[in-house]
Amino acid sequence: MMNSQSRAAGRILPLKTKTAEMDLPFFVLVMLLVSIGLVMVFSASSANAYYRFGDSYYFIRPQLLWAVVGTVVMLLTARFLTPKLLQMSVLPAFVFSITALVLVLTPLGTVRNGAKRWLFGFQPSEVAKLAIILCMSWLLCRQRKEIHTFKGGLLPCGALLMLFCGLIALEKHISATVLLFAIGAVLMFVGGVDWRWFVGFGAAGVLSALGIIAISDYAMARVRVWLDPFSDPLGDGFQTIQSLYAIGSGGLFGLGIGKSRQKYLYIPEPQNDFIFSIVCEELGFIGACIIILLFILLIWRGFTIAFKAPDRFSALVVTGITAQVAIQTILNIAVVSNLVPNTGISLPFFSAGGTSLIMLMFEMGIVLSVSRRAKL
Repeated sequence: MMNSQSRAAGRILPLKTKTAEMDLPFFVLVMLLVSIGLVMVFSASSANAYYRFGDSYYFIRPQLLWAVVGTVVMLLTARFLTPKLLQMSVLPAFVFSITALVLVLTPLGTVRNGAKRWLFGFQPSEVAKLAIILCMSWLLCRQRKEIHTFKGGLLPCGALLMLFCGLIALEKHISATVLLFAIGAVLMFVGGVDWRWFVGFGAAGVLSALGIIAISDYAMARVRVWLDPFSDPLGDGFQTIQSLYAIGSGGLFGLGIGKSRQKYLYIPEPQNDFIFSIVCEELGFIGACIIILLFILLIWRGFTIAFKAPDRFSALVVTGITAQVAIQTILNIAVVSNLVPNTGISLPFFSAGGTSLIMLMFEMGIVLSVSRRAKL
């Protein structure tokens, strides 16, 4: 990973090894997922876009633009981001993210579907995903000598995580809250927080989540629909029921690209959180399994790059980014198949959305940047 002097200091030190080319398998997997995602966004959104806006290309046009911009951002990041610049970005990321999360709760924030998650057209929670990874990785490096203690390990890491999760929870953004908590927990575990504190912290987090659900009408409604979506088939359970219909009708080989029936105004906003149900309907069980396999390969390659990273900070950052993709993918697929309550979480590289795609591609650029210095 890194030499003993660097590990003791817990800092990024100049590397003497020659910079290599970025990891080609990881890059190819990213581009494959982005390309397939664009095809599925167009297929899933065309009917809804034509009905609402009279333009079948209404959703795919900006998504294609964001994909091109995101690819450029990824390549530039992979080429020019250095370990020193990555570490220097921690404080700006923290300040910007916390400021945006606070501002979204003010009158400047925009309310959509009963939740206040947007600020000037973007979701601060998307930026917070990367911010928590950078901040937690920096803190774990700084506190490495005391990471096994309560005061030096669990307390500062837990406080940082609760700050981010608390602000996002106030937005009624359950999925992002769960995702950030899970990312933080993974980094704390990998970073060396004592497993006894880790278990206690995890138990407290689960109990807190259950408590919030119990006293929140918004969260309890989601749980009731999850347990029995047919209890409200024309209301809160409608989306889940239509998603299950789409998955079931896809069969083994699917109906074919563009031939989904559920996208014709049955599944609300099919290009967003429930796009995987359209994937299952059009590509079938085999196609869905191939896409899941691509995600598995990407995640495996990401963890490989983290394991071979040249320094501790870079290793933790890549671990956090890879864990984010893994957790988000698992949760999204679990939601559309009704294995967990509907939390409104997007599928990486597939769900339409400019902020999420740009941030995700930027994160992929960070991983590729680290891979250029990793010993693969």
